[in-house]
Amino acid sequence: MDRKLYILYLTVFIDLLGFGLVIPILPIYATELGASSFVVGLIMAVYALMNFAFSPFWGSLSDKHGRRPVIAGTVFITAMAFLLLANARTIVVLLLARAMAGIGSANIATSQAYITDVTPRELRAKALGMIGAAFGLGFIFGPPVGGFLKQHYGMDAVGYAAMSLSLINLLLVLLFLPESHHERDSTHKVQMKPVTLAIKALGNPRFRDLFLTSFIYITAFSMMTITVALLWEQRYGLDEAHIGYMFAFIGFSSAIVQGGLVGVLARKFGEAKLMVYGCILVGLGLLGTPLVPVGHFFPWALIPMVLLAGANGCMMPSISSLLSSLADGKEQGQVLGMNQSFGSLARIAGPLLGGALYGLHFTAPYIGGAILMVGALLLVLAFQRAGRERMAADPSSTAVL
Repeated sequence: MDRKLYILYLTVFIDLLGFGLVIPILPIYATELGASSFVVGLIMAVYALMNFAFSPFWGSLSDKHGRRPVIAGTVFITAMAFLLLANARTIVVLLLARAMAGIGSANIATSQAYITDVTPRELRAKALGMIGAAFGLGFIFGPPVGGFLKQHYGMDAVGYAAMSLSLINLLLVLLFLPESHHERDSTHKVQMKPVTLAIKALGNPRFRDLFLTSFIYITAFSMMTITVALLWEQRYGLDEAHIGYMFAFIGFSSAIVQGGLVGVLARKFGEAKLMVYGCILVGLGLLGTPLVPVGHFFPWALIPMVLLAGANGCMMPSISSLLSSLADGKEQGQVLGMNQSFGSLARIAGPLLGGALYGLHFTAPYIGGAILMVGALLLVLAFQRAGRERMAADPSSTAVL
């Protein structure tokens, strides 16, 4: 594997380690500041709203000016967001901190575009899966440390620790990450019109089914992630440290699937078929999460988490790999950024819907998410049918399936 990719994975890992420090304990911290379950969802949603607005912008900017300066700039913004989080004593300041973090973290598409710049088509699913593995590793180490720091030293310690990691990350990018995009188009127009771009993207039959599948999957998954810390604390009596350990287990499982199995599974089954399996696993994992018997949390709670980790490994690298194959070389950053933008929309809808449903009944977000995955499965099957039609018309199009 190209040495540049190892450097990129290291920077992504450190970035997501800072994210992992913070994200599992945010719902509990927000409730300590007096937030209702709906406001907790709103705090999580504003992060995703900024992701939605800036993901295609950063991706498109990197198509024009290069990946490295965009990655460096967004990492610095993330560091400043964590500094603000360390000093958040009110819900309003917490909202501002999460908004800034959402702007900075909207750089995943740029990292994915970096990978497509330096990786041949047949290796992209595995290479893009390593981004998910870096995310998983960040969740192995981040949540337990974040839970420990929050429990013993307060939220300010968590914010300063995450800020320090981001500054280390910035230093690594500036010193060791070379530019990957050497076919930049100086005439490329960078746009900051996320809603217009989203509507236009849904009118493009090349990408529509994949964008919608990604949106529904992430909505369902976000309904779980925003409520599961509350579920584990209120129904099963877990404290912040143990919740951190549970998120670490999710990260460990995801790292194994995406770092070690995605490449093999993609070669054996193909990305489109992996998405079918992923939809089924998500539905089963969501249904099982709130049905673990009280008093028997371990080991039964681990089973749905393994299913969800496996599903994540099947879904996200496959969608990104197929999108990169369908896009031409000059639009990689913009198309992958648009996918991240739809994912951000889902992270707005998911927390708001999940928080509202959790207020009705603790099982409602999980049952609702499983129902949504039926719709995602239908879209994947529609994408497969369209692919077979493309193959019949043009045999060379088999490369995307």
